[in-house]
Amino acid sequence: MANFIYNEAKRAIAEGEIDFGTGGATIKAMLVMSNSTTNTEDDANTLAAFTTLDEMDGANYSRITLSSQVVNEDSANNRAEFDAADITWSSLGAGTRQVKALIVYKHVGADSSNVPIAYIDTGGFPFSANGGNVTVQWNAEGIVQFG
Repeated sequence: MANFIYNEAKRAIAEGEIDFGTGGATIKAMLVMSNSTTNTEDDANTLAAFTTLDEMDGANYSRITLSSQVVNEDSANNRAEFDAADITWSSLGAGTRQVKALIVYKHVGADSSNVPIAYIDTGGFPFSANGGNVTVQWNAEGIVQFG
């Protein structure tokens, strides 16, 4: 599967309900394991709407808030790019299954309100945690692009 933006996020972005800029929405990242259906349900409106979320269950895991959020214009490629500081899970323990992807989402509170934005399974996925640090270095072209 390739990286993609969820349908509800596309709608919410078009309506101005997701603000990626500095001081905008709280955007977080989470890891999902191999039993997750998040890669086949691009029409899920919230995290709770996935048939099987299968979130990472290894030691020292928690969802991470993205910092240094920025939106840049990429004139050469005729698009805008959302980016943030790279993230690290320190001493991430082994989960019960392999980690297959990362979900970027708008954090509102409960998963019944949190909106999935992007599914990312490139750049080091899948992997098995082993107690070491896991760092996600975002693509040089940003986390997601809007063209």
